[in-house]
Amino acid sequence: MERQIYTAEHVAFRDTVRTFLAKEVLPHYEQWERDGITSRAAWLAAGRQGLLGLAVDEEYGGGGNPDFRYSAVLGEEFARAGVSGLAVGLHNDIVGPYLTGLATEEQKRRWLPGFCSGETITAIAMTEPGAGSDLQGIRTTAEDKGDHFLLNGAKTFISNGILADLVVVAAKTTPEGGAHGLSLLVVERGAEGFERGRNLDKIGQKSQDTAELFFHDVRVPKENLLGERDGAFLHLMTNLAQERMAIAVAAITAAEHLVEITSTYVKEREAFGRPLSRLQHIRFEIAEMATECAVTRAFLDRCIADHAEGKLDAVHASMAKWWATELQKRTADRCLQLHGGYGYMNEYPVAKAFTDGRIQTIYGGTTEIMKEIIGRSLLG
Repeated sequence: MERQIYTAEHVAFRDTVRTFLAKEVLPHYEQWERDGITSRAAWLAAGRQGLLGLAVDEEYGGGGNPDFRYSAVLGEEFARAGVSGLAVGLHNDIVGPYLTGLATEEQKRRWLPGFCSGETITAIAMTEPGAGSDLQGIRTTAEDKGDHFLLNGAKTFISNGILADLVVVAAKTTPEGGAHGLSLLVVERGAEGFERGRNLDKIGQKSQDTAELFFHDVRVPKENLLGERDGAFLHLMTNLAQERMAIAVAAITAAEHLVEITSTYVKEREAFGRPLSRLQHIRFEIAEMATECAVTRAFLDRCIADHAEGKLDAVHASMAKWWATELQKRTADRCLQLHGGYGYMNEYPVAKAFTDGRIQTIYGGTTEIMKEIIGRSLLG
């Protein structure tokens, strides 16, 4: 079915993204996977190409266009190329709204130009060793010392953790913490007492640096408080819908691409003297997956359009995130099975898609949390 949500400008932007990937990312990606980290040069190239800060005002070096459909195009093309390591979506769609929506004018002038040029790579630090989806369980503290906060605590599973020059940290600014006692503090590279742990050894997304972060009596200037003091819980809830949409967009695109490459494979691979595609079971498998993707795509496109108009609520974003990521997981498993032994080989894209995509049902809020959000909205 022809998609209805994109204009000629979005189509042209898609061509720009594909050109960027072909020139600046794909030739280097295998090396980044071996290194466990992407090159800063790729971030600078993304900045030069105008792929960073799409929604940031032009006066700060951004694209000046808050239309989420451009972010969706970017996420779709990165997912189709299988290059999760260069975390542009995290930078633009997850960290970006905190800076554009909460930063003061002075903070915007200090941080956004580098954000848009690729010189300042960003991360957000919420998850802790003992607190994942439960934000009320955050234990990192920020004690008010007059002209600064004294930050102490640890975070883990932080995407861009090694490369990040600017980290938005969620911390308790009251003893109770929770819904009425969390604040967002911006910690910059080089701050005394700010240490990075190891680059975590994951089963997938090898080139996406994911790290532990440690804060030992880090003096964070009051000028680096982002948004309202003790207001982080509301800030986080407000921006999670876009984070979940970004994940869902990547998920449905990855699932569609898996069906495409598997359809090609079963037409070329022979067994019992004929192509696999001649077997009824194989045709049924492909038919089921293609139909599931088509139905999911229709819902996702409606969510993308609604979000671009500022109409998407947290419940439908949670539905999109839950359904699309679980579909991606099922599709990756089924497509690997249809590849047989070759599907278990890293040289085949389906193997990498299987391991890279497994995290999708976990980060950004687990499937179980998504169901809880939806259930509460329906049942109170």
